[in-house]
Amino acid sequence: MVMEDYLQKVLRARVYDVAIETPLDRAKNLSKRIGNKVWLKREDLQPVFSFKVRGAYNRMAQLSQSELNKGVVASSAGNHAQGVALSASFLKCKAVIVMPITTPAVKVLAVKSHQAEVILHGETYDESYQEAKRIAFENGLTFIHPFDDPEVIAGQGTIAIEIMRQTESPPDAIYIAVGGGGLIGGISAYVKNLWPEVEIIGVEPIDAAAMTESLKAGKRIELDNIGLFADGVAVRRVGENTFSLAQKYVDSMVTVSTDEICAAIKDVFEDTRSILEPAGALAIAGLKLDASKRNLKNKNLIAISCGANMNFERLRFVAERAELGEEREAMFAVEIPEKPGSLKRLCKVIGKRNLTEFSYRMAQASRAHIFIGLEVENKKDRKKIKLEIEKSGFETLDLTNDELSKVHLRHMVGGRLPTANNLNIKTSYKELLYRFEFPERPGALMNFVNNMHPDWTISIFHYRNHGADIGRIVVGVFVLESEINSWIDFINDLGYKSWDETENPAYKIFLGANHW
Repeated sequence: MVMEDYLQKVLRARVYDVAIETPLDRAKNLSKRIGNKVWLKREDLQPVFSFKVRGAYNRMAQLSQSELNKGVVASSAGNHAQGVALSASFLKCKAVIVMPITTPAVKVLAVKSHQAEVILHGETYDESYQEAKRIAFENGLTFIHPFDDPEVIAGQGTIAIEIMRQTESPPDAIYIAVGGGGLIGGISAYVKNLWPEVEIIGVEPIDAAAMTESLKAGKRIELDNIGLFADGVAVRRVGENTFSLAQKYVDSMVTVSTDEICAAIKDVFEDTRSILEPAGALAIAGLKLDASKRNLKNKNLIAISCGANMNFERLRFVAERAELGEEREAMFAVEIPEKPGSLKRLCKVIGKRNLTEFSYRMAQASRAHIFIGLEVENKKDRKKIKLEIEKSGFETLDLTNDELSKVHLRHMVGGRLPTANNLNIKTSYKELLYRFEFPERPGALMNFVNNMHPDWTISIFHYRNHGADIGRIVVGVFVLESEINSWIDFINDLGYKSWDETENPAYKIFLGANHW
């Protein structure tokens, strides 16, 4: 197909029977933070919360009545499926959707809500694609490709028409998420024919960068493995038509990490109070990274926020990783001498910095290892606090970029208490376990530690910032049986809500002494 023909196809595309013209919103907070004017093309506000409905409907609107009577079939990780299902409902035709078994439940339920038949098959889009093609051949259904079809590409290109109407002058760059390439193909084909000076920049996850690798190689590359976090763009190989368009019109590609995607989801939430799915925030993550790497300032930058079909359960992971992606959280392993006053000295170094995590369980008599998460301003600030801790005499290891620590170890610090002999602790001491709640504010943790008796040995300490106005700590402490009343007095004087968990069976099973 002649490239220039796409311009006419986009202009003739039918999408507004089911799609809406979405706003181009200024991201004020993000703009201020990165020193550029950032605009979000809000495709997450479509009826199916994704741009995919444009291409799906435009393709299906071209079908004959006899083709509609037989029905359609599609393969999709979710958003294209919803677009096809909604379009089929409007056009009153049967729709069969083959989805990977890894598809978030929210997307499966959304497709079913439009009375489409859903078949879960395979772990990736490519496996479901092959099954959908088989069903189409055996049952005479029309296969609606999610990206590699000229009419689908043209439907997505209508976004570019709206951007041109909504901007006073051409932007400096438009950032577009890339999966199979339909979205960037349609937008770039239209924009580059009318605004050739505008940079078109594609964005992919580092672990699903099929277009990036294909453009480097000068041919379509099929990836052996792909990451599934941004499931909406988890494609092993880009389309033939979309690759040709990218070769001609795309200026550059940017790849981003999972943490950077999570940070972008948070950025959009702070500006719009909307929650994008990982693939939907891809362009914003790429915009931020590219602006930083090229030191862009005072530019007009547009990012397509292309989807918001987020599983609620995934928000926990996104929230934990967003600060790491923004380089506003640091994680350290700190070794301290196992003696009274060591923890207090460490807390003094940390000062009023906001902690996100603080975990430790006594392991041996001579030293203790503590897992610390805390808020930092940037990478430079992270290095500064590490140096300050080391200057205070504590051996420190930076775990911020360690994937094992980010995913697992931060939740696994702890264990059973060794024997009293191994810890050189008199058997007249008793380990008490208490849980506390306190008003969450800078310095609250330091206040807690400072008020403890210097002779008490802390054996367990776990704090985690949950983003609420209440902080929660669990503390294990060795206290002489003759001083238990002093411990009770300390709790009463502290004024925090507390619970005695010493007899809690979960504590005895997982954290208590092996034997005394």
